[in-house]
Amino acid sequence: MHNPQETENPLSRHFTMQSLLKFAFPTMVMMVFMGLYTVADTVLVARFVDTNALSALNIVCPAVNLIVGLGTMLATGASAIIARKMGAGEELRASQDFTLIVGAGLFLGLLIAILGTLFAPAIIRGLGASRVLFPYCREYLSVLLLFTPASILQVLFQNLIVTAGRPGTGMLLSLSAGIANILLDCLFMGPLKLGVKGAALGTGIGYTIPAAVGIGFFFTKKGSLHFEKPVPDLSVLAESCANGSSEMVSQAAAAVTTFLFNRIMMGLLGENGVAAITILIYTQFLLSALIIGFSMGAAPVISYHYGGRNEKELQNVFSLCMRFVAAVSVSVFAAAFFFASPLVGVFAGRGTPVYEIARDGLRIFSFGFLFSGVNMFTSAAFTALSNGKLSAILSFLRTFGGITVLLLTLPRLLGVTGVWLAVPAAELLTMIVAFLFLCRSRETQRPA
Repeated sequence: MHNPQETENPLSRHFTMQSLLKFAFPTMVMMVFMGLYTVADTVLVARFVDTNALSALNIVCPAVNLIVGLGTMLATGASAIIARKMGAGEELRASQDFTLIVGAGLFLGLLIAILGTLFAPAIIRGLGASRVLFPYCREYLSVLLLFTPASILQVLFQNLIVTAGRPGTGMLLSLSAGIANILLDCLFMGPLKLGVKGAALGTGIGYTIPAAVGIGFFFTKKGSLHFEKPVPDLSVLAESCANGSSEMVSQAAAAVTTFLFNRIMMGLLGENGVAAITILIYTQFLLSALIIGFSMGAAPVISYHYGGRNEKELQNVFSLCMRFVAAVSVSVFAAAFFFASPLVGVFAGRGTPVYEIARDGLRIFSFGFLFSGVNMFTSAAFTALSNGKLSAILSFLRTFGGITVLLLTLPRLLGVTGVWLAVPAAELLTMIVAFLFLCRSRETQRPA
């Protein structure tokens, strides 16, 4: 007999490749847009200013990673606490805790802005800026640091508006911030000719828009979550930081690996080398966006059938996912390998040293796409299967552990080629571990 619940819950159906892709499509589009927006920002800097400005953005990127990490740590940790209290019927206390966390985020942003501005020269030198790049880094970071409070608030509001039951509003905030950033970059670096300061100003105003809208939204008291006089409970802040600590670790790992890439390439090829690795990092982010979005979109389907102990449908969905990921991985590798010249040409003029370095590097770097799709999906799948430990191990290997070890060894043996090989080698090692985890997981789930 047909179960009526199966028609009510879209997760409960039998999935085909077409229906699975349709289900994951919105998340895929969102991630691709984010990739395009991020890449467009860097392309505009390279085109309107020069490739030294592009290098400067990557030099200060670790500092930006840490700021984003702090905001995301507070936001994700707070979301769990606030949603739990709302679910328990403690809506007033949820709003009080929300206000306390927003206040803490604002204070943290102001503190970072002040200390960062005071110690900006020392920070920039510590990040490895050369004499040529130092002025670019200082111009960019000195402006961007002024918007640190808005940066942290926009991360908080984009997450907590979803917790308040308005995911559509959260998506619109993200889209508006991205579009505003691109348009303002064109204005400030184009007709107004503000150079790299204009890039920072466009990004900063892009932060301010969702921050301002979020303040207005939560002051209206129309939703279930709004500003209330906070209860000064430090345990709430401590729990928020603990809950969201994995997000901070991820951003810290990105900061460290970016720092290592920059220092090694600066030593090997100078400013042109840093610009080239910047191009490859952003190209990798754009080309990986489709699989990231698909993995995020398919995860609820895997979780649903895992929770329902529907082994047959779980295997079906997993098989569909792996086939799609494999097809996209091969396609992305082919695109990066065979179209390296036009991809790099978007960032740097043909015939320039940066273009030549990045083009040759991308043809080696592109082999990582053959393995990274499986790794990203498998990590997301283990999270969906409530196995955070295995997911964390895979994420650590591909984003920090493997790359760090290989970056500290391969360039000593192979020079610049070793830098390009570090990511593909780390992805290959991670894929081997991922398959071992999958085999072990399948063995443990078999009936005795």
